[in-house]
Amino acid sequence: MGCPKSFSVSGGMGAALLTEPDLIHDILTTLRRNMDTPVTCKIRLLKSSQDTVELARRIEKTGVSALAVHGRQVADRPRDPAKWNEIADVVSALTIPVIANGDVFEYDDIQRIKVATGASSVMIARGALWNASIFSPNVKAHWEDVKKEYVRKSILWDNDVKSTKHTLKEMIMHYSCLEFPEGKAIIKSQNLVDLAKVYGDEEYYESVRANRIALDRHA
Repeated sequence: MGCPKSFSVSGGMGAALLTEPDLIHDILTTLRRNMDTPVTCKIRLLKSSQDTVELARRIEKTGVSALAVHGRQVADRPRDPAKWNEIADVVSALTIPVIANGDVFEYDDIQRIKVATGASSVMIARGALWNASIFSPNVKAHWEDVKKEYVRKSILWDNDVKSTKHTLKEMIMHYSCLEFPEGKAIIKSQNLVDLAKVYGDEEYYESVRANRIALDRHA
């Protein structure tokens, strides 16, 4: 219930649900009643910290196993600082684990937000899209190296090309520019073969493809 994008909100999904506490209750209790696996959910901050806490308490009563809280309101933009203090208010009010989300861009930020909020764990979005080595306690890898490794992993795991392109575009927009030849080539790519060509990985693609065919024959 955290997505503020128009395609979600216009369809009554994502952050639109934050204004429908009764519907939230119905959805979560129905899931809990009919599923054996843990149910979790994610919200954004409401207009006041008190309102957010009240909604969080109501969500906790449905029996969910954990609650993720993004430290911005629906109207806030990504450039607006996440309000870690208001996530802390939710943590103090609940007994279930709270997952803190917002403005985690470096490995050290993981510990910083946990200390600042008291949250049990952390959710990372843009920071992980831009450079997945954020999860490593070692020196952060250069984004160019991460990008090339990501392309190879996408080929190896036959990742959906739309997903792969989205992540690559996010990385390039953050560190460079999509108007350069690399960005334009990614936009034009129709499949993983095209992306392999952009990064000179045609031989790797064919090797993975040959291995996959061989495995299918022996299956």
